Amino acid sequence: MLWTILVILLILWLLGLLLGYTMGGVIHVLLVIAIIVLVVRLIQGRKIL
Repeated sequence: MLWTILVILLILWLLGLLLGYTMGGVIHVLLVIAIIVLVVRLIQGRKIL
């Protein structure tokens, strides 16, 4: 489930980069959340994929 959230957040981040600068703050928050989810999964020792 965390992997799905990570992928969704990364896709939203990429869309934000393509759609413009006005949502920049929100997009960067999504990127930070996605990275945090990835780090948590790595620390827990679970497979990422």
